Amino acid sequence: MISPHSERGAWKSERLESGPAGERKPDGPPPPTGPPAWDGPPPAGAAPMERTPLERLRSIIDRISIRWRLTITYAVLFFTAGALLLAVIYLLVGWALYGAWPPFPSDLDGLVGPQLATEIKRQWYWQQHVAITGAQRELLARSLLALLGVGILAVIIGYIVADRALKPIQQMTATARKLSGSTLAHERIDLKGPDDELKELADTFDAMLTRLNVAFDTQRRFVANASHELRTPLTINRTVLEIALGDPEASGDLKALGRTLLEVNARNERLIEGLLLLARSERELSVRKPVDMKDVAETVVDQLAARADKAGVTVIPDLRGAETVGDPVLLERCVANLVENAIKHNLPDSGRLWVRTGMVEGALVVQVANTGSHVPAYEVNSLFEPFRRLNADRVDSDKGAGLGLSIVRAVVRAHGGNVTAVPRDGGGLVVTVRLQSR
Repeated sequence: MISPHSERGAWKSERLESGPAGERKPDGPPPPTGPPAWDGPPPAGAAPMERTPLERLRSIIDRISIRWRLTITYAVLFFTAGALLLAVIYLLVGWALYGAWPPFPSDLDGLVGPQLATEIKRQWYWQQHVAITGAQRELLARSLLALLGVGILAVIIGYIVADRALKPIQQMTATARKLSGSTLAHERIDLKGPDDELKELADTFDAMLTRLNVAFDTQRRFVANASHELRTPLTINRTVLEIALGDPEASGDLKALGRTLLEVNARNERLIEGLLLLARSERELSVRKPVDMKDVAETVVDQLAARADKAGVTVIPDLRGAETVGDPVLLERCVANLVENAIKHNLPDSGRLWVRTGMVEGALVVQVANTGSHVPAYEVNSLFEPFRRLNADRVDSDKGAGLGLSIVRAVVRAHGGNVTAVPRDGGGLVVTVRLQSR
């Protein structure tokens, strides 16, 4: 895992020094092209508190799966029942042997004399005790061996029984994993069996899927209708304004007003496009194709090269092969939003922008860094929320509607990745996208 400290180390700040005319000029090496490296060891956390034996036992139990918990429960119950049965048999056999042992002859005193009869009687009972105790010990030893063998068999049978008992839950889990926005209409558990608690749970889950399908279908229709209903009047407005501006008899004031309205109309069009793209990005991917992020980044850099030149921003690409699977259109929009954001919020006429793709520790990384004004660390996370801007941009909102990074986060999450941002030393922002490699 790469910490935010490593991203700071990956893009070192430029050193600024005063020139002969008092101007501050960038002087220093560009950011390194290698993978991010640790700036130092992670901060040491507080020493963990000593846990009691009961807490340790609970932590061990919490790590055991439900299947093995059921298996152990079955085995313990069997061993307990077997041990109780063995104890009862042990006592019953002892009592039976004592009862079956022939009684001592009562007329032996008159035959051999009292003294010898007493000695014979003592030996008689001693042999009785030795014989019965030996039989009980042999019975106990053989019973314990049998209990051990049958106990091992009970563990195996208990595991099989637990697996069969959990099979409906496994079926629910498999169905849930296959669910997506495109399979909600027909994917159901449809559990067969008696009307028990598991069947009731499966039927409830199927009913929930039906309601979700209705909600998703409603959302899809709403997005499609909104796309048409919102774009059409804006397109008409733009056409009317362009025709009015093309009228040679229009006054200067009218043309100035028309250009202002065109800018407002264009901003509304961008806002609607951003909202629709955000809604699409937050849904399940409907297109999955092999994509090389190096090619995506190259395309974005070429498309935005003119805009960067106009803004006086120097783009420094460091693009290496990084293949993934996803929606090429959404991934291109993701990288384009990052680059556009870096161009908008850069230094005027002397800014720099770095775009990098590659593999870092087995993960696909797309990183965009830019020079610019200082970004407070406490404001960084809020930039990924819709319509959120920095304090300096909240009044003057001509730079955008605050949806760029929100769309980036939605696209990255839809592809199973994550995106982080940290302030760049010296000003600006460093945004790092990590995706699963192909």
